[in-house]
Amino acid sequence: MAEIREMRQEDRETVIDMMRRFYRSDALITNGSEEIFESNVDSCLNGSPYVEGFIFTAEGKVIGYGMLAKSFSTEFGSECIWIEDIYLEEEFRGKGIGSRFIQYVKDMYSDKVLRLEAESDNQKAISTYEKNGFRKLPYMELVLTRR
Repeated sequence: MAEIREMRQEDRETVIDMMRRFYRSDALITNGSEEIFESNVDSCLNGSPYVEGFIFTAEGKVIGYGMLAKSFSTEFGSECIWIEDIYLEEEFRGKGIGSRFIQYVKDMYSDKVLRLEAESDNQKAISTYEKNGFRKLPYMELVLTRR
């Protein structure tokens, strides 16, 4: 059975390697960059108040990771936890590990608004999120990046 734990320094290179694969998949519309991957992981490891990193393991092997980002939603009048990344190695997908991570986050932040995004073509992910109580919002998201 898979375990969930906080990200540790010894996970750094493994997570960055997973991020390379994840960000080049059809699950996202951006490819990221080495600078972004390193910044994300380093922020998780160095105690940033804005992001948390988690590792999924099975039989002592890292099989995936998750990252959360923290914000405030004026729309909901509450702190907001964004489930930013959920990545699992191919052979561990479809085994309920993503749902276990979502439940873990729901338990940890039971008094917060939880949000996430999904590429509209990623129906497997959307189905998992909906089974876990998420609902689609009719928004179009716009972004201005400085990198």
